[in-house]
Amino acid sequence: RVPLEKTKSLRERLREQGLLESFLEQHPYNLAAKYFPGIAVEPLQNYMDDEYFGTISIGTPPQKFTVVFDTGSSNLWVPSVFCSSPGCRNHKRFNPEDSSTFLSTNDTLFIAYGTGSMTGVLGYDTVNVAGISISDQIFGLAETEPGDFFYYAPFDGILGLAFPSIASSGATPVFDNMMMENLVDRDIFSVYLSRDGQPGSFVLFGAIDPYYTTKGITWIPLSAETYWQITMDSVSVHGKQVACSSGCQAIVDTGTTLLTMPVRALRILLVSLGASFNGEISCQAVSKLPDVIFHINGKAFPVPPRAYVLRSEGSCSVGFEGMDAPTEEGELWILGDVFIREYYVIFNRADNKVGLS
Repeated sequence: RVPLEKTKSLRERLREQGLLESFLEQHPYNLAAKYFPGIAVEPLQNYMDDEYFGTISIGTPPQKFTVVFDTGSSNLWVPSVFCSSPGCRNHKRFNPEDSSTFLSTNDTLFIAYGTGSMTGVLGYDTVNVAGISISDQIFGLAETEPGDFFYYAPFDGILGLAFPSIASSGATPVFDNMMMENLVDRDIFSVYLSRDGQPGSFVLFGAIDPYYTTKGITWIPLSAETYWQITMDSVSVHGKQVACSSGCQAIVDTGTTLLTMPVRALRILLVSLGASFNGEISCQAVSKLPDVIFHINGKAFPVPPRAYVLRSEGSCSVGFEGMDAPTEEGELWILGDVFIREYYVIFNRADNKVGLS
């Protein structure tokens, strides 16, 4: 069990320093880039609001790093001492010379982001995640992190928990090695994200915590073994379908903070909730807002206004954003932290399904 810490988001810290507007102008990004990469894309969407981080160690003796546990990507990487970019210099950097178990390779790594890119090399070393020690785990050592996004990021690196099929450079993901080396009792991991800044968030490897499943578990089969992708039946408000009426695809993604949907669906949803075109809403109206209901595999999963309304400095907005990224199976939605906070989510690799409780 890895405890996750929730910190101030990059958006909040930039706003406090009066840097938010200029940063947004300098760093436009493409939400869809994560799911339709030209090369290999590591997710940082919503890149301003990634907030949940845990600690792992790499090497012998262990070097500690703070990472995002991300179900929307598959690679593990951290900054290295070979990197002199500003985003590396103010974060922890892995030094292979300090590890007696490090093995180098000549393989390179390039990962494109919505806000830039990182380049590096691949190496092997012992990775420890909450007492689970994975020997010879392949990971990326960042050598360049262009731009200043990573300079402001409150985490060092990323630990991807999606499928091997989307791993950059064919690297074996951490959880796949846990399974292959029989380091977990069951081929599952689960995530609980606490609400309202409360402690207790965690990712749990190899088990389901029964404390969080007292109302049962609804299992949903995956529609693709790339991201944790499922088929959604529809979305309704006030008992009426407002989006996804013919079914659509959805990705359960801890690396995305908000609920992301097609732009057309976003406009309809904003109108139905009485929000402005940019998502702002009267704080006084929040108590009267309806639940947004996600219908998945024949069951209803409500997301109440206390979950989807974000409060900041006396103003309120809805935690939705638009992204047009059609798939062969239809339009694509991203069920990010706004959704995940409402449910204990079980990621089942044994049977390739997602459990919601």
